[in-house]
Amino acid sequence: MQEIIRALEARRTEARLGGGERRISAQHGKGKLTARERLDVLLDPGSFEEYDMFVTHRATDFGVDEMLIPGDGVVTGWGRINGRIVYVFSQDFTVFGGSLSETHAQKICKIMDLALQNGAPVIGLNDSGGARIQEGVASLGGYAEVFWRNVQASGAIPQISVIMGPCAGGAVYSPAMTDFIYMVRDTSYMFVTGPDVVKTVTNETVTHEELGGASTHTKVSSVADAAFENDIETLLEVRRLFDFLPLKAGERPPSIAVNDSPDRREDSLDTIIPDSPNKPYDMREIIEKVADEGDFLELQAAHAGNILIGFVRLNGHTTGVVANQPLVLAGCLDIAAAKKAARFIRFCDAFEIPILTFVDVPGFLPGTAQEYGGIIKHGAKLLFAYAETTVPLVTVITRKAYGGAYDVMASKHIRADVNYAWPSAEIAVMGAKGATEILYRSELTDKEKIARRTAEYEARFANPFVAAERGFIDDVIMPHGTRRRVVRAFETLRGKRAQGPVKKHGNIPL
Repeated sequence: MQEIIRALEARRTEARLGGGERRISAQHGKGKLTARERLDVLLDPGSFEEYDMFVTHRATDFGVDEMLIPGDGVVTGWGRINGRIVYVFSQDFTVFGGSLSETHAQKICKIMDLALQNGAPVIGLNDSGGARIQEGVASLGGYAEVFWRNVQASGAIPQISVIMGPCAGGAVYSPAMTDFIYMVRDTSYMFVTGPDVVKTVTNETVTHEELGGASTHTKVSSVADAAFENDIETLLEVRRLFDFLPLKAGERPPSIAVNDSPDRREDSLDTIIPDSPNKPYDMREIIEKVADEGDFLELQAAHAGNILIGFVRLNGHTTGVVANQPLVLAGCLDIAAAKKAARFIRFCDAFEIPILTFVDVPGFLPGTAQEYGGIIKHGAKLLFAYAETTVPLVTVITRKAYGGAYDVMASKHIRADVNYAWPSAEIAVMGAKGATEILYRSELTDKEKIARRTAEYEARFANPFVAAERGFIDDVIMPHGTRRRVVRAFETLRGKRAQGPVKKHGNIPL
């Protein structure tokens, strides 16, 4: 028996070495952790249970039958993050460059099936050169099997992708269908076709980083939600994100005890709105002062800065936040902002996460670029997402809420549950100057008269009371009491049950 046990340990040791010491050293030389080291950082100590450690590929062409490495380039299993179960896979670049074979894919599919059956999230650590060319269509079929499971799991369990090295070709589509993507700066990249193919087909010269690096995907394409300096920081941030999420649909996120009174008064909010309506301020500051202990996990911070999205806790409960940002484009809605917020809202709705919306929006961004780019349809995505939600919605209008953008940003008319406004709120079809120039076009040459008309319009409409008189605003609240009022509103909505008409699904304007 002892001989059998020693043989088992020898096989385990061999499997844990992956591609061997030389390739492990090369991985470290690039500033990257190995597949197993990454899982050690991501998961609670001693919690990882590995599956399929001894699996090898079954290919025979091109001499690969002489290169059988246990595990076949991916480490799979389950573990815990702060005590909660999660299924994981971690691709091993030291084995065939992390390339996906038929058996590699089967290992990933196994833990995805188990995650769905047991109601637990999936986290994938991606570090792969793509499909294993030696296996041809069998490898491509493996990708498709993973893709299908991504779609089945969507909205049922949270899926998080971490790009920790190359992710090219077919490999990018699985992360693209997951809920969140984190990247590592300088060592990870994603693209459908690499720089060499781009050069051949379009004659463009571009580097890996320019084409699909973390900066490109967090700032320009919005494919990734965030990027961090190294493997360890990235994985610790994944743990932080995980703590905000439920394990599955129909189950609320964990409630966490916090050292922050729900009745905390924040007097600094009484002076945060500038006297001039055209002067910006930082909406992020409001979010942080309302949140438990000032903790705001922002997503896609580098993209579409005119809208903010992310998670906070209110009295210990996870809450999604969507907020216009006056510091960027005056907080106008545009194509990028609408898409960014709409996807986040739909995630929150799928996983029973209530949504807090802060509004300071002068309208949709005008211009030919926006119209030609389809702002009508893209803007409708945000409207559709809000109107489709059944989770609790609380809205606070801090300053401007003009035109159609007022309607879109979780207004009472699209069934937000509780709508508050600060005394500084201006709810109108448009700003006073523009409205006056339309209403009194014949008087434009008389500057004094137009100034008087503008002042009259401001006095009549540049306030929250007309909307409050009609019940479109539930209350005009003092800024310093925002945290208390919002926390109390969500507490009353915790038992909300809402259901739309019977149908297979809506047709969001994609």
